[in-house]
Amino acid sequence: IRYTVQRLLTLGQDLRPKGQDVLKEELGSMVDKEMIATSTAIEEAVLRMDILNQAKRDTTGVKLEANQSILGSCSDLMKAVHMLVTAATDLQKDIVEEGRGAASITEFYAKNSRWTEGLISASKAVGWGATQLLDSADRVVGEKGTYEELIACSHEIAASTAQLVAASKVKADRNNKKLYTLQQASRHVNDMTAVVVTSTKHGQQQISDHGVMDFSGMSLIKLKKEEMEAQVRPMCPKTELFFVCLFQVGECYQNTFGRSTGND
Repeated sequence: IRYTVQRLLTLGQDLRPKGQDVLKEELGSMVDKEMIATSTAIEEAVLRMDILNQAKRDTTGVKLEANQSILGSCSDLMKAVHMLVTAATDLQKDIVEEGRGAASITEFYAKNSRWTEGLISASKAVGWGATQLLDSADRVVGEKGTYEELIACSHEIAASTAQLVAASKVKADRNNKKLYTLQQASRHVNDMTAVVVTSTKHGQQQISDHGVMDFSGMSLIKLKKEEMEAQVRPMCPKTELFFVCLFQVGECYQNTFGRSTGND
């Protein structure tokens, strides 16, 4: 039992915020670096999403339409997240300038180390979410992932941006215009997340309804054959019923008039 408790304590120490292990002088630079890294990661995700969209144009028909819709909505979500990170960075600078007084920027971050760690953690979560969304979208359009996974990733990045907004607004002046800009950006992220979910579900339904049948690559003769077979297949039960009825009528006629003829 003692070993187990000691092991749990050790794990707890490993999981606690690492900001306490960092020199307070370094916290300010860590925030700036993390925000820049997050912004860069999102910009790269947007670029890769556009490249991915171009690369998937080798598909045709319903799959092409569904892939373009899904990748387009994911790209729009990434752009919305980038706008939010930019707004959060601008607000953060205002908070520091208004709150530090005579202290230096480094001293302000050191004094508010818990808030600083919250910004760093939220920023990392947003950057990670952007990478996960991109990878998930790549797997889905490449038929190696699931639509549910992509929807979950979109919700995850929306949650991480909400965390960044919450961390940013803790020390913000309610009347700060940049806070309003950040809140508007947050609503836009939520709207774009809903678009990703809708386009993903719609694309899944489109592909499911059409199955593997894609007429865009067929020759005219093959297309005509498929059309004729599609028309014939629904008629088969009716045709079968017609012949059954015809046989029954013939049998009835034979039983009735055949016997009459024999009696005569």
